[in-house]
Amino acid sequence: MPLSQESISGLRQRLTAGEITAVDLVDQLAASIEARNPELGAYLSLDLAAARECASQADLSLPLGGIPIGIKDNINVLGQPCTCGSKFLQNGYTSPYDATVISRLRAQGAIPMGRLNMDEFAMGSSTENSALGRTVNPHAPDRIPGGSSGGSAAAVAAGLAIATLGSDTGGSIRQPASHCGVVGLKPSYGRVSRYGLVAFASSLDQIGPITRSVEDAARVLQAIAGHDPRDSTSLDAPVPDYLATLENGVAGLKLGLPKEYFGEGIDEDVRTQVMAKVDQLEKAGAEIVEISLPHTEHAVATYYIIAPAEASSNLSRFDGIRYGVRKGDGDLLEVYRDSREHGFGAEVKRRILLGTYVLSSGYYDAYYNRAQKVRTLIRRDFEEAFGEVDAILSPVVPTAARRIGENSDNPLQEYLSDIFTLAANLAGICGISVPAGCVSQGGQELPVGLQILGKHLGEETLLRVARAAETV
Repeated sequence: MPLSQESISGLRQRLTAGEITAVDLVDQLAASIEARNPELGAYLSLDLAAARECASQADLSLPLGGIPIGIKDNINVLGQPCTCGSKFLQNGYTSPYDATVISRLRAQGAIPMGRLNMDEFAMGSSTENSALGRTVNPHAPDRIPGGSSGGSAAAVAAGLAIATLGSDTGGSIRQPASHCGVVGLKPSYGRVSRYGLVAFASSLDQIGPITRSVEDAARVLQAIAGHDPRDSTSLDAPVPDYLATLENGVAGLKLGLPKEYFGEGIDEDVRTQVMAKVDQLEKAGAEIVEISLPHTEHAVATYYIIAPAEASSNLSRFDGIRYGVRKGDGDLLEVYRDSREHGFGAEVKRRILLGTYVLSSGYYDAYYNRAQKVRTLIRRDFEEAFGEVDAILSPVVPTAARRIGENSDNPLQEYLSDIFTLAANLAGICGISVPAGCVSQGGQELPVGLQILGKHLGEETLLRVARAAETV
């Protein structure tokens, strides 16, 4: 078995036993990346010298000692580029600091290795919106890997990474994990520091791991979770030992099936695979009950008011003055206009325009303020549901991975692909995608995922259910 296909715990055993070195691990990954990345487009850059230097000094006594981890290219790593998949930052920006999650990974012995492709500024569900080249699905190169963390998921699925970090604003970890057949975890809002993450929508963004197993996801979350005074939204709450209860199974747990997530629009083959997992969890001792999340029908509209509004504000810092692309030789307004026109892609411009509109005078109350009220109703739906059940089960995406270019002229259809994931971001709860088998389409076997949602700061139970789903 290639080293890149082994679990973190398996690699740690081999490292501490002296069977391999951390440099061996970095070099084998680098060789795999060199061979396959030109086809897949998962990595944007690789600082092999820095990774080897870290590997040569790896402290194997630490929980992640010697383990290389790929980083989505919107998370700052000292001395490395951070392009966010955009021409705006393609040249001229090198990160002057480590994000908190990077500092914590280093403190646990992990090795940041390579920058992973993404939809520009995390705005998209396919990684087709990257200005630096698209990523393809390792299972079917004519299909999308999902997004916006498409490079992170594709790298793990293709054996080009042991584990990766992604960010999830409306499903951007869980959706590509589902499409690529790997595990993707979105922690609760406030569980993991956002300091050093380039902001898309500040009240929705969260950093989390993409791995080949639930156990590996738990190990990475253990390393990056916890309070950070540099992030005002970071919660000062105890971090449980996620591995301690991982194997406790689902016997005695009550798991909910939201009727709104199994209705019109879901592909029947996807439904069949998800329900097969649900049946297996029931046989393993879980009680399955139907629940309702009545405001689900408003989630997409609510999200696509709030997220673009926050993006419009956050991306105002990209003005051609302080860093990144600078265009125009005239007055200040011309520099702003020309720099943003040249630097931003079509999807980013679309969302900035939408966000600016809903925040504008005369429309704030009609759109943004009303969307925040509906967001409260969506959050209350989940609070009431978690008063009845321990976790919620659903599909991650209504369909398997679509073909590249299929929705290029239909952004609304693309937005609807997030219908089962974005409500968790609006509510601030945790969620995970676990492989649930494959569906056959056009002679291709395409992965689909089971989504498990947990209450706010309920990652311990979430991971326990996910591990059971992985093993039944």
